[in-house]
Amino acid sequence: MSKLTREQKIEIYERRQQMETISSLSKRFSIWESNINCLLSLLQIHGYNILRNGKNYVYSKELKIEMIEKVLLQKHSINSVSLEYGFRVPDY
Repeated sequence: MSKLTREQKIEIYERRQQMETISSLSKRFSIWESNINCLLSLLQIHGYNILRNGKNYVYSKELKIEMIEKVLLQKHSINSVSLEYGFRVPDY
């Protein structure tokens, strides 16, 4: 599986908006259905800006603690916190 370009990710989102199935998108782009679902969720929540180009972001200690507390103390799911902050949902 190769890394998708920003344009391919946008194409996946737009094709899904036109009711193309997840399984057909998976076959067309040679990626797992779970990765497509994650991509679609991120784009739906954060828009195209989530498809940032360039360097990885550096997160402050305070933000990391906030995210950890949401999972451990407030009992939010890892998936919901990941999507809220724009991270890829972990695969298990």
